[in-house]
Amino acid sequence: MTSPRISVVVPVRDDAPYLGLCLEALSRQDVPPHEVLVIDNGSSRETALVARAAGAIVIPEEMPGIAAAAARGYDLATGDLIARLGADAMPPMNWLREIRGAFAVDPALDAVTGRGVFADLSPARRIVASAGYHGAYFGFFGLALGQIPLYGANFAMRRAVWEEVRAEVHRTDSRVHDDLDLSMRLGRTRRVRFEPRLAVAVSTQAISSIPRLTAALGRTGHTLRMNADRLRETRAGRLVGAGFGIGPLGRLVPKRLHP
Repeated sequence: MTSPRISVVVPVRDDAPYLGLCLEALSRQDVPPHEVLVIDNGSSRETALVARAAGAIVIPEEMPGIAAAAARGYDLATGDLIARLGADAMPPMNWLREIRGAFAVDPALDAVTGRGVFADLSPARRIVASAGYHGAYFGFFGLALGQIPLYGANFAMRRAVWEEVRAEVHRTDSRVHDDLDLSMRLGRTRRVRFEPRLAVAVSTQAISSIPRLTAALGRTGHTLRMNADRLRETRAGRLVGAGFGIGPLGRLVPKRLHP
């Protein structure tokens, strides 16, 4: 049996130093990728130069937002499996082998995802930060959706699955969290697995400041609102929607005015 070809998609916007490390880590994989697609979402010239120097295929995406960039990469990927990395992610050398193995042992698997490790923190702080950020993400949204959510810096899916849902994702909306949006459009009938051995090192950019965390929370609420139909499928999802002020039709619930 022929091993599946794995395309790696890396959306990027002005992350040249991190991107260089990411692509270097990909070049050391013990299972080489079929192709590496770097989707340039309005970066400086340096970013594209770094990507080309590493042998990646650079594809421009003028529509702003990581959702548009990621979807563009998935559309153009030619591998049997599509793996996704964040530009600031550094996979270990067995990353693609673990991905290939996960699909090999479970022919019914539609997608697999793993965790991120904040490698630039001390060991003690790393455990706390990863538990608080990644643990909360998988636990909270796993309960709300009734399925395992995909983590954008570290997942893979069958190309056939993407072709089935590509028209449903909110690719033109720059405010959505594309990984959460894709997770919700996959639906509960598709088989998604969390693989603990599938881990990548990531930077602390996403949790580096209160404004960043606040902006991320706002995008989360917007993504949930855009996918209110999925939230209604579980009791926990309806409670989460209510917590974000989302009414039964996906609209914001007006706040009651007090004198």
